[in-house]
Amino acid sequence: MGKKVEKTNVMRILDRGRVAYNSYDYSFTAALSGTEVAAALGKDPACTFKTLVTQGASKSYYVFMVPVADELDLKKAARAAGEKSIAMIKSKELLPLTGYVHGGCSPIGMKKQFKTFIHQTAADLELILFSAGKIGYQVEMPLSELQKIVPVTPADIVV
Repeated sequence: MGKKVEKTNVMRILDRGRVAYNSYDYSFTAALSGTEVAAALGKDPACTFKTLVTQGASKSYYVFMVPVADELDLKKAARAAGEKSIAMIKSKELLPLTGYVHGGCSPIGMKKQFKTFIHQTAADLELILFSAGKIGYQVEMPLSELQKIVPVTPADIVV
């Protein structure tokens, strides 16, 4: 009998939404950064996305998904969100706001659904990989499947 795969809340939401996905457990590695996670899983960093939470000048919150080797361009992000400016939220604000810890933040299953953007390259990829809502776990699916659960807008948002 094989080892039972631990289901995260994200995986349960995807199962309920009948969304097909692959899940990966990298909890056995020392991978910390997104590029280390991609390497540990044998995945292309360009297909592996990190989830960043920001706050606009209007005090509204926004979620941005960018490839792990790239950096969010705050000016482009503000333009995409229709804000005058955008800033990253402090790490200590992440858990009370989203229900997720730094390094385990997923666009799926946050306490409240915030307007979400993904770097435009995701639209050209067959599959994208991102956090399953817990450090050590990732989920992989086409962007179109993610969009069945979370309204995600592709945009030019990296440096």
